[in-house]
Amino acid sequence: MTAAVTDDYLRTILEVAARDASIARVLREICALESGVRGSALDLVGAHLRATAAADVLDCVQALRRDEVARAIVDRLGPPG
Repeated sequence: MTAAVTDDYLRTILEVAARDASIARVLREICALESGVRGSALDLVGAHLRATAAADVLDCVQALRRDEVARAIVDRLGPPG
């Protein structure tokens, strides 16, 4: 994933979070996790969504694995709690 794509995904993710507090809450929780734990949690989410979700949703789940994306989301949305 290139930096430009990462910026686009990040912008889109933050726009959705701004419109839906429940999504913002989940993003805060997931993105605040240590990288390995976050990856395991996203493996479970991806496995659950794989059969029903659109490709762009799965791409978003993949983007959340990136430390720089997770850090940027926590920086923008704040820590959980």
